[in-house]
Amino acid sequence: MLLHLSIRDFAIVDRLELEFGPGFTALTGETGAGKSILVDALSLALGERAGNEQVRSGAERADVVAEFTLDSTADLADTLREQALDGDPNRLLLRRVVDRNGRSRAFVNGHTATVNQLREIGERLVDIHGQHAHQSLLKAEAQRQILDAHAGLVPLAGETRDTYREWQRLCRWKLDQESNASARDAERERLSWQVEELARLQLAPGEWEAVESEHGRLAHAASLIEGVRGAIDSLSESEGAALGVLSGTLSQLRPLTEFDGALRDTITLLESGEAQLREAAYALRHYADRIELDPGRLKEVEQRLEAIHDAGRKFRCRPESLPELLLGLRERLKDLDVASDLETLSRQEQAARARYEELAGRLSAQRLAAAVKLGTEVNAAMKELAMAGGRFEVSLRSLPPEGSAGGNEQVEFLVTTNPGAEPRPLAKVASGGELSRISLAIQVITSRAAAVPTLIFDEVDAGIGGAVAEVVGTKLRLLGVERQVLCVTHLPQVAAQAREQWSVAKGVEGGSAKSRVAVLDERSRIEEIARMLGGVSITATTRKHAAELLGLR
Repeated sequence: MLLHLSIRDFAIVDRLELEFGPGFTALTGETGAGKSILVDALSLALGERAGNEQVRSGAERADVVAEFTLDSTADLADTLREQALDGDPNRLLLRRVVDRNGRSRAFVNGHTATVNQLREIGERLVDIHGQHAHQSLLKAEAQRQILDAHAGLVPLAGETRDTYREWQRLCRWKLDQESNASARDAERERLSWQVEELARLQLAPGEWEAVESEHGRLAHAASLIEGVRGAIDSLSESEGAALGVLSGTLSQLRPLTEFDGALRDTITLLESGEAQLREAAYALRHYADRIELDPGRLKEVEQRLEAIHDAGRKFRCRPESLPELLLGLRERLKDLDVASDLETLSRQEQAARARYEELAGRLSAQRLAAAVKLGTEVNAAMKELAMAGGRFEVSLRSLPPEGSAGGNEQVEFLVTTNPGAEPRPLAKVASGGELSRISLAIQVITSRAAAVPTLIFDEVDAGIGGAVAEVVGTKLRLLGVERQVLCVTHLPQVAAQAREQWSVAKGVEGGSAKSRVAVLDERSRIEEIARMLGGVSITATTRKHAAELLGLR
């Protein structure tokens, strides 16, 4: 459930803090006051598109923070933990910042997140039905998605889609291999000798660096021996060696500590240096014992370097990259071997097709039952919305045998608004007002089955009024018993049914337009609903009618 919305410098809103409660809340106000801007701000926090036009004029950035409780979405808390996006127990903070240049940043519980993560989380928290939702309702894809969502078929539909795409991928691959057999065979032959040649080289990962290091050591063995011996002499073996001088110095200083203890720190430093010099001398002797002149080994290493260099030039890559190149060539050769096995490829393609047909068949059967159920529910709602003579159907038209990513049928909403007339596609029959009512009926019905805890209706009641508006308000109020419902509305009959009502007003401060929101008490609600009923001139009769509407809750 949405608990709090903080908006900074978004559109015409400078600063706004909103606290939300359960049930049905109505947002009312004059046209252009900014009611839908609040919905747009929340949509931004839920991962919708960002643009520099959303930043208030004169501001550097827009900042929107939405706080939710996770009471009814425990599985979302698990998802947040898996993605290292968790925060305080049972709380979720979604934040979106949009800079003046249009660049946006997303945060989940204070952690940097992607816009896709924000959108995926938002889809499980809030379902927004916009004022133009009826326009998308005319699209076949939207109609299929509505039916699947209402029937709980989204996972099965997704699995069917993925299986179909895999089947089509294998079909294309098989056709490609059948039509390009000669080119594939030529590539296999070329790769085979390349793999064979590189395999003969037997270059292990890291060997190039080791061989280079050994070559440097062997090629300069005489210089190394001479230099190390000289260093050993200077440290410990020659007359006036560093260790001897240091030991003598310590012998002179130690007796003096009886006269001044302050010398002990200096003696400690010198003793540490003496120990390190002895360790260095020991390490140099050990190194000198191991290094030797070995012309035979030097020749072997030089031959190995030359062979690796030649291979690098031949295959046009750095010597150290040859092992990686060999792995890549082997993988490609393996793919070609599989592709050349058309019988195996055919079996894979047939198995994918069988899997698709099995899933699509299950999806078709469940869609058929869901279509009847949705049709019955929408018809009942249409009667309540003063469309008693109308009829709504969900048509499932079979597609050719190869099906589609959406399944074996095309989902289409059919409607008639006149008794006895044959239902036709929704886009060809319904007028604007009728389409709004049908859209609202579908949205209310499908929202009841949705899993999200918060539902927002942004002026979806446009084009209706009178007794029908009162029915819409009643439906939203009943929906608010189970869910958190917010509705932006111009209809007093709808607003009067809300548990709580907010008034959104636009004013001018400091030469710029700013939007303000007030939570209305009972008296203020009467005034606001009277304004919605009577317009400019509000009479005692209008106020009485407003009070009567509020009394119907």
